[in-house]
Amino acid sequence: MTTITVTQECGPLRVEVVRSVRVSPHVQRVTFAGADLDRLHWRGFDQWVRLFLPSDDPASLDHVPQRLTRGTYVKMRALPARRRPSVRSYTLRSWRPEVRELDVDFVVHGESGVAGPWSVSARPGDRAVMLDQGCGWTAPDAGWILLVADETGMPAVLGILRDLPRTVRGVALIEVPDLADAQQVDHPEGISVEWLVRGADQPPGRPVLAELALRDLPAADRHAFAVGESGLATGVRRHLVRDRGWGRGDVTFCGYWKR
Repeated sequence: MTTITVTQECGPLRVEVVRSVRVSPHVQRVTFAGADLDRLHWRGFDQWVRLFLPSDDPASLDHVPQRLTRGTYVKMRALPARRRPSVRSYTLRSWRPEVRELDVDFVVHGESGVAGPWSVSARPGDRAVMLDQGCGWTAPDAGWILLVADETGMPAVLGILRDLPRTVRGVALIEVPDLADAQQVDHPEGISVEWLVRGADQPPGRPVLAELALRDLPAADRHAFAVGESGLATGVRRHLVRDRGWGRGDVTFCGYWKR
């Protein structure tokens, strides 16, 4: 379940890997480049893309649709597995237009998943395709902001913190499996950024939901943004709406993955 909207404007962006670097125990940063990035409409905040990765057949990327709709997705999925690309959703971590380089952070947990292992093995020249999906963050007119995420939602929250007006106040609660996964971020002075470490035996969301329950929250002029594992995102919304009396429109949330 989500309140994130989707926009598509520039069509497929064909990119190549420039480098791939492990920046923390569970985060691999892949830098992409390519002439198609001249068509990227950079919005900042939590701007995200559908990222298409090749199968064993390099020609699989030729089957990326101009637009991703239910119909075009079903058509792509009807292809034999070896002929179709894999598709995942990722936040754009940073954009350097002067050198036409785009960073994407991948969460890595061993060999599980598709995109995480791909990011670790990625080498310069490896190809991928992106479809720009816009921003989930809608820049609400609120003076106090609550941001909540796990490591998969960390790029979105860090991008929002980077681009928020400097006068905004609030708190960001970011849950990570290792404190070494915490990243430096530019943020408004009035926002407290707090990192919570999740124990190996804890499900995603438990530390931040427990911390949130202890917090005093403002009665008005507020907005929340919660992303990451589905239980975390819906749990934050449920707590704020059911237990704290927030309006449903005061909470933007999205489950990026499901445990």
